Amino acid sequence: MDSYRCGLCGYVYNPRAGEPGSNVAPRTEFGDLPETWACSRCGAEKNLFRKV
Repeated sequence: MDSYRCGLCGYVYNPRAGEPGSNVAPRTEFGDLPETWACSRCGAEKNLFRKV
């Protein structure tokens, strides 16, 4: 499971943890997030994230 970093604010999406506050279950791969998903910190679009 790969983590992805926001290119604007540096937030790291960790698929092992998911985002319980955003209704994203643990173990949800980044590629499985909907295209409408955005950074929970700054609101950046999914395409601005890069694998770390």
